[in-house]
Amino acid sequence: MLLALMTATGVTACAAPAPESAPAAASTVASPDASIDATPTPSGTPSATPTPTPTPTPTPTWLSPLTGEPGTGDAPVLVVKLDNTPNSQPHAGLVDADVVYIEEVEYGITRLAAVFSSTIPTRIGPVRSARITDIDLLAQYGKPAFAYSGAQRKMFESLDTASIVDVSPRRGAEGYSRDYERRAPYNYFIDGTTALARAPKASASRDIGFVFSPEVPAGGRIATDAQMEWSYASAGFQYKPKRGTYSVSMNDLTAGAEERKSGQQADTVVIQYVEQKPSIFFDKGGGNTPHAETVGSGRAIVLRDGQGWKVRWDRPSRKEGTTFTMEDGQPMPFKPGQVWVVLLDNERKAKVTPWTDPLAVSAMPTPLATPAGSTSTGSASPAQS
Repeated sequence: MLLALMTATGVTACAAPAPESAPAAASTVASPDASIDATPTPSGTPSATPTPTPTPTPTPTWLSPLTGEPGTGDAPVLVVKLDNTPNSQPHAGLVDADVVYIEEVEYGITRLAAVFSSTIPTRIGPVRSARITDIDLLAQYGKPAFAYSGAQRKMFESLDTASIVDVSPRRGAEGYSRDYERRAPYNYFIDGTTALARAPKASASRDIGFVFSPEVPAGGRIATDAQMEWSYASAGFQYKPKRGTYSVSMNDLTAGAEERKSGQQADTVVIQYVEQKPSIFFDKGGGNTPHAETVGSGRAIVLRDGQGWKVRWDRPSRKEGTTFTMEDGQPMPFKPGQVWVVLLDNERKAKVTPWTDPLAVSAMPTPLATPAGSTSTGSASPAQS
């Protein structure tokens, strides 16, 4: 921008006309039209005003729909079926899972279905076989890559028509290996990056109904410990205030991890009660494989930050995700990080302690200051729902 120009000022002649002998003097007197005809003369040397540098528009931070944590964008989903008996410890790669499901199988033992997308480990295991519950459960992820060691032959038809990209050894052994320092069948591992390379059309991570927030919602009950039992298995979650996570135990043992001494840690724990019925599938010993119905609705308990909430879960169809709603009708926000979901038969009971109504413990320390594993006092009572 140039500086403003000075405006020439016209002077009206009032004196008598100058004699002809002094024409030069007349030239100094402006005519009545001088103020109109004069060309303004700039004062000083023009200088440019610097153009302001535009403020860059901040790029929105992408948050994973599976963990609520920042990332680089949607990435393919890989689900791996894992053993979780004592012989499977410690697990490899499980610390990097976005979501971990615990589901009941034959004889009242359990297996894990680990969902990976944010990080894909090169060593995941021990890998075990698929079950009928996996078919409906994984459909909400679109068409994820699914790695498993095998399945009953009569279940192949269900797997072939399922909403998955099958990367099991049945479709090729690339990426699988045996760790001969472990005992079979608990020594079968897969390279997750190789598995996804075999599944170029696997679905990317997407909204499956989870809502995340670092803020702890109101209305939580003190809940520092949760225990679930099956006929020949158990699972436990104990809150660790210093870490702000729940330490995971399986079958009365700390759930080990090859990658860290503290073992498996859950940021959010969901105890999802489901209708569970016998299926048409039996193992070689005659044990029936139960089918957990994950489409529909039911009750659940959500644990985070040392507190627990009674919620309702809803999933209208196989292709839709699962939402969790608090008693006041608001979505239940999970803590950003790894989510563990226990699919628990309606006929069983989870024991959550101390499960104290916050209105009755207003004088008690906050959950972060509550010692892990503390027991209930006064009016506190275990939640068995």
